[in-house]
Amino acid sequence: MKRMFDFLVSIIVLFLFFPVLLFVFYKVRSNLGSPVFFRQTRPGLHGKPFKMIKFRTMKDVVDLSGNPLSDAERMTPFGDKLRNSSLDELPELWNVLKGEMSLVGPRPLLMQYLPLYNKEQARRHEVRPGVTGWAQVNGRNALSWEEKFKLDVWYVENRSFWLDIKILFLTVKKVFIKEGISAEGHVTIEPFRGSESKD
Repeated sequence: MKRMFDFLVSIIVLFLFFPVLLFVFYKVRSNLGSPVFFRQTRPGLHGKPFKMIKFRTMKDVVDLSGNPLSDAERMTPFGDKLRNSSLDELPELWNVLKGEMSLVGPRPLLMQYLPLYNKEQARRHEVRPGVTGWAQVNGRNALSWEEKFKLDVWYVENRSFWLDIKILFLTVKKVFIKEGISAEGHVTIEPFRGSESKD
């Protein structure tokens, strides 16, 4: 039922928000140039890699060695507003349609984090990653990594259709009040460097 719900809701939202998608596409192209979309390999169900797609919010600039500059240096006022609105996440509905993501689940993080998780944290990959999740409606990037992973695992253990509905409604509320978008002192969030406990 969850997969059917994900598919139907994604189709409806993409149809209803199609004019918004076109407008955001135009604004990203005007403000940041090409490419309009940000594509990155992320771990999905059971850690299987997939290409996540979002609207780009940062400049594509590197240092003299070819390494990307920090998030703070690459972020623009336009990109910051786009992130605050969460409209940059709308293309992820395509990943939902393809079955790579769900509407609700732990957020897909970076591939390089996989070997850093302890056994408990790795349980977040027992379900499909989500466009939104329990951690996102309980603090988002304002949470520490440890707190976020505990909430992810709690969702894995307690997931249900009605919990997903609750999370979706809370997500709409969070989008409007723009809460927890960035970690304190960071444009996005500090990178995860692993946990002391490996249990």
